[in-house]
Amino acid sequence: MEKLVFEKPSLKRKKDAIEFIKEFLDYKSNINGTGGLDKGYLNYKYWLNRVIKNSKEDTVEKGKVPASTYFVVRHSDNKIVGMVNIRHRLNDYLLQYSGHIGDCVRPTERRKGFATQMLYMSLVECKDLGIEKVLLICDKTNMGSSKQIINNLGQLENEVKDEKGRTIQRYWIDVENTIRKGTVHQQNKKVDVNKYI
Repeated sequence: MEKLVFEKPSLKRKKDAIEFIKEFLDYKSNINGTGGLDKGYLNYKYWLNRVIKNSKEDTVEKGKVPASTYFVVRHSDNKIVGMVNIRHRLNDYLLQYSGHIGDCVRPTERRKGFATQMLYMSLVECKDLGIEKVLLICDKTNMGSSKQIINNLGQLENEVKDEKGRTIQRYWIDVENTIRKGTVHQQNKKVDVNKYI
């Protein structure tokens, strides 16, 4: 299993971040968990300032909740393989349709176990933020997302229709329990999860 690290967005990653987003556009792939980078990559510095502003309770934009946004970087080659956006709390919309965590893996790096590993790392961050139970939401047809959640011991609460009429699944994860047990994926491979944090 590759070692991944969370890295806060910075100006030095501008070129890498734009290449990351352009890969999704080239593949016509859905983009989640980027803190709006997919809409703001053409003005990267503005996007970066918004991410910093929206990471704190006292400066978050009206109608939003504080969130931590990270590039997920593969240690071996310093390449951005994914992104994660962790919301520090839920509002009514997030409770219904988005949950605590949004994430994405770049199209050319999928099916390598990164999503499961990224979610586990996100849960460690959630613990540090004092979040005991994490809500995760995914489209019912997105088997990759549901698999990463189940691999991290997510429990399906229900299925509902979102604002576009799609069926979405709502899962809860007990953060302490998953961190203590490790993910199903990691248990099966007998990996020391602590070395990836």
